[in-house]
Amino acid sequence: MEKGNRRNMEVTRSPFQGVKNIVEFNRHFYISSGFIILIVLSALFFLPAFWQKVMATIMSVFILQNLISLVASHYIYDRSDLYKMEWLEKLRPQKILLVTAGFDETSDWLTQRFPAAEVVVCDFYNPQKHTEISIERARKKYPSKPGTVSVKTSEIPFANETFDLVIAFLSAHEIREDKERITFFRELNRVLKPECFSFVTEHIRDGSNFLVYNIGAFHFHSRQTWFRTFVESGFQMYREYKITPFVSTFMINKNDNTA
Repeated sequence: MEKGNRRNMEVTRSPFQGVKNIVEFNRHFYISSGFIILIVLSALFFLPAFWQKVMATIMSVFILQNLISLVASHYIYDRSDLYKMEWLEKLRPQKILLVTAGFDETSDWLTQRFPAAEVVVCDFYNPQKHTEISIERARKKYPSKPGTVSVKTSEIPFANETFDLVIAFLSAHEIREDKERITFFRELNRVLKPECFSFVTEHIRDGSNFLVYNIGAFHFHSRQTWFRTFVESGFQMYREYKITPFVSTFMINKNDNTA
């Protein structure tokens, strides 16, 4: 009965949910930025006029960059169609694997969108390998849902060709090492049925993300890194969906030429 009620429940997001989560999960960065701004502004009174102008200009750019990143994040996570996952519209999966890194925002939506399907959530988060403090904070605020399967990136405990849809939504970039990421995607390839698809949604380390996130864009992987990951794990690119200039969803399937 509880499962049925959950499937009939409308999944909604608050107007500023995305940007609020970003600020909360990365509050160490914003607190540090605030201290830097206060210290520099206080020091301006003791500097010569020329250096006052120089430092004021630098601080203005610094503050503007932070504001731009927050506005862009609000647009991406709160105003765009990112969470509608329109690329899934024509699919009728029976068994879905959702890949998370300790923060699950989408399983309720998938359960509602595909009421006849079984949605399995796996969590590959390993605090020894995936050391981002933002993930720890996200896990505390949003604990894993009942039934979430804890997995290793080296081994997913499901039989070959179990799922007809695999989704990694803003999670796989947390696997920083190339070898570990390729091994994990080989596992995803193994559990995916032939002629079915996996969808990988990620920010890309490119000019657009550098423009709004500055050095924070280094937390994302480049398009070339993702393509290499797909090829070396036995996938091939089928299509790329661009959701805003900052986020891409890669639609991939098994490479039939892979031995």
